[in-house]
Amino acid sequence: GFVVRKGETVVGWVDRCPHAGLPLAQELDRYLTRTGDLILCSWHGALFQIDDGLCVGGPCAGRSLTPWPVAVGEDGLVRTA
Repeated sequence: GFVVRKGETVVGWVDRCPHAGLPLAQELDRYLTRTGDLILCSWHGALFQIDDGLCVGGPCAGRSLTPWPVAVGEDGLVRTA
């Protein structure tokens, strides 16, 4: 899985594209578009919203990433839930 922080919001996603089942990033920790506003599958160009994982472009439009539950502790550390 991987975690994305957007402002105060922290979300976790399973690192698998719903299109082909491959990990999203070809390079370690390269999950976002250059502008940082969408998650990118570097294999087929699918684009996903950070907040809800919905695919908004590419070969799996309308499908979603699988959530990976995470929580931020009082110490600020992100943990899997």
